[in-house]
Amino acid sequence: MSDAKIPSPCFVLEEEKLIRNLQLIRKVKDAAGVDIILAFKGFAMWSAFPIVRQYIQGATASSLNEVLLCNEHMRTKAHTYCVAYDQESFVQILKGSTHLTFNSLSQFHHFKDQCQDSTVSIGLRINPEQSDVETDLYNPASPHSRLGITESELKDGLPDGVEGLHSHVLCESSSYALEEVLQAIEDKFGHLLPDAKWLNLGGGHLMTRTGYDTDHLIKILKAFKKKHGLEIILEPGSAFAWETGFLKTTVLDVVQRNGVRTAIVDASFTCHMPDCLEMPYRPAIVEGEKEAGESPFLYRLGGVSCLAGDYLEAYGFDRELKIGDTITFLDMIHYTMVKTSTFNGVAHPAIGILNVDGDFELTREFGYDDFKNRLS
Repeated sequence: MSDAKIPSPCFVLEEEKLIRNLQLIRKVKDAAGVDIILAFKGFAMWSAFPIVRQYIQGATASSLNEVLLCNEHMRTKAHTYCVAYDQESFVQILKGSTHLTFNSLSQFHHFKDQCQDSTVSIGLRINPEQSDVETDLYNPASPHSRLGITESELKDGLPDGVEGLHSHVLCESSSYALEEVLQAIEDKFGHLLPDAKWLNLGGGHLMTRTGYDTDHLIKILKAFKKKHGLEIILEPGSAFAWETGFLKTTVLDVVQRNGVRTAIVDASFTCHMPDCLEMPYRPAIVEGEKEAGESPFLYRLGGVSCLAGDYLEAYGFDRELKIGDTITFLDMIHYTMVKTSTFNGVAHPAIGILNVDGDFELTREFGYDDFKNRLS
């Protein structure tokens, strides 16, 4: 496959790598006897869902739009959790879901009468206040978190009509972090487990990362399920699309200021790769080294937006960069397309799939109408 066939900028999903992840996820699912479903908040590239459906049949939604996407393109009803439901969309969400989780007791009491005539299984999100996540922006387990109900609010047991519990406190974590969370759930919410039918352990289980102990994951899930007699559900996002593709960009200009050279590419970190600034996350690239070390040529990589901080600190290269050179950012499929914006009117990168046979399929390009139609 010639790189010239891929436009720039372009998100490219590599089908072979996605299938590799899906095979592992299904192996864990079957071996542990649990349900693993896709979280759209990490990966919602629906042109790839025909591949995903061959291995995994369910998905979780966090909004009406994601519920509708699940119904249409995953061809199933959703496991739905929203931080807060609004009255206008609740009827549609209820209709398109099999499971529905409330973030607070006040929301549950507000909507419970509408759920009585439904076959949807109702759950509550709990906060076990245990997490290995060190970046506050991504940690939902803090004592003052708005996400989930703490143990003091559920001392009297599960309210009538509630069948499940939902906990999401991990982010790209290990099975050993999950083991600590399971212990915290037992310690703080163990009195609820005999009356629950299911426990959703949310996402953050990065089982497709090299070095992840999947045998340990299977062991602890099987043990917890056997001990409590619960249906166990996991809903990772990153694990599905981990290291499954790249973002191709092109150098548009090279700017030098006070001894620092910046190669400006035809993409934007704030618009297209926000985790690079928020996490912060420093992606590897094909053409250079993210740890500059002794590299003879150092370049900051800058985006095309007017945000002053739309750049990454210097990468190392073995040659000078010139206008027209390609910069390929690796592992750019999860939590990228789902978080893009059109700030400054910067166009969304094209989207494509590199098939197993090496052929490139361009699935979507974006233009002025896509920018205009988001506004009014």
